[in-house]
Amino acid sequence: MRRRRPDGPPPSVLLWYETHPVSDQPLLELRGVSKSFGSVQALTDVDFEVRHGEVMALVGDNGAGKSTLIKCIAGIHPMDTGEMLFDGTPVSINNPKDAARLGIEVVYQDLALCDNLDVVQNMFLGRETHDRFQRLKEPPMEAKAAQTLAGLRVTTISSIRQAVATLSGGQRQSVAVARAVMWNSRLVILDEPTAALGVAQTEQVLALVNRLAEQGLSVVLISHNLHDIFETATRITVLRLGRNAGIFERTKTTQEEVVHAITAGKPTKVSGIPGTQGAPA
Repeated sequence: MRRRRPDGPPPSVLLWYETHPVSDQPLLELRGVSKSFGSVQALTDVDFEVRHGEVMALVGDNGAGKSTLIKCIAGIHPMDTGEMLFDGTPVSINNPKDAARLGIEVVYQDLALCDNLDVVQNMFLGRETHDRFQRLKEPPMEAKAAQTLAGLRVTTISSIRQAVATLSGGQRQSVAVARAVMWNSRLVILDEPTAALGVAQTEQVLALVNRLAEQGLSVVLISHNLHDIFETATRITVLRLGRNAGIFERTKTTQEEVVHAITAGKPTKVSGIPGTQGAPA
């Protein structure tokens, strides 16, 4: 199927998924996920899915459970209950290495970059290539880093050998995203990628998100900025108080409807509440 904008004057630039088919087959699917920390119930019976080649936005107020859900996917927190499927196959992710082997990479809000290292060193941090004498294979590493940045059309970094400390916020975000996609990634999760960025840097990062989808990757975008969400997302999943509060097609909803779901939305799966999936027949 093709994603289309509502009737009206044609936009000057169409997003990739509006001119290319997006598969209805989920790449990642979570069913009935619950997670508690002591007496605090962070997630309750949450469903979540990301299709091939789509940008799925994950939104909710502080404490809605977004970070907990992402950490369950990344293997940082084990799920108490629930099922996870990747490409239709049940999987168990017990640590971040399990997630990485499936092709799931997370770019956290703090980016986890080392200011004293250059771009190449950051992109290969912990995954350096060596020869048989354990010497770094610098030329192949430089070539792969440059190829990845070029593939994402990152052109604002003058040298891949400049220290990350000298880069702007948008450039640092580009390095973190490029590091995530360099390792045969299939799903990239971006946690507040435009937080604390200026207007120009935000546009740079949003363009980068669209290029990830252009390359066929699935993207989960976590953000409090609904303007950014409506610029890039295919669909929007809303969490409220650790429960599902709705899934919206971006082209068929409004910011007001999403805000209502975030602030006052009724859970979509609660036993005993009429109109929800958990209600008795």
